[in-house]
Amino acid sequence: MKRDLISGAHSVYDCVYHLEWCPKYRFNALGKASSKADMEDILKQIAVEYGMVVDELAVMPDHIHIVVRTKPSMSLSKVAQLLKGRSSYEFFRTHPNMRLRYRKGHFWAPSSCYLTTGSVDLDRTRTYVRNQSGIHQATLNNWSS
Repeated sequence: MKRDLISGAHSVYDCVYHLEWCPKYRFNALGKASSKADMEDILKQIAVEYGMVVDELAVMPDHIHIVVRTKPSMSLSKVAQLLKGRSSYEFFRTHPNMRLRYRKGHFWAPSSCYLTTGSVDLDRTRTYVRNQSGIHQATLNNWSS
């Protein structure tokens, strides 16, 4: 498989990360279609604003999966800080009623999962994120049986 490398002034790179995080207390805060669509738009807008490219995005009722490409000058912790911090702020602006559930103003849980993707695993990672709905539905069906 050939990866598309990005050329900088004195470098060639392809920094791809898979990030996952959830709302505080693992509430199903993104279960409504409007909440899900708003969060997708917010995350994509933040990525564009900071020069990131969203390869895949799955907004689930109780967590987020995102595969994002960045410049090497942007650390993984900075990517997570921008995406989680700004999305929380913007989501509270568009959904002020959520402040009733999250009274202290912290929408996201402090914990997260950050993975780097290698050239071999990138397609598998994209497929995994793309198929999140099916994976979780199958898990729920197995539990209810």
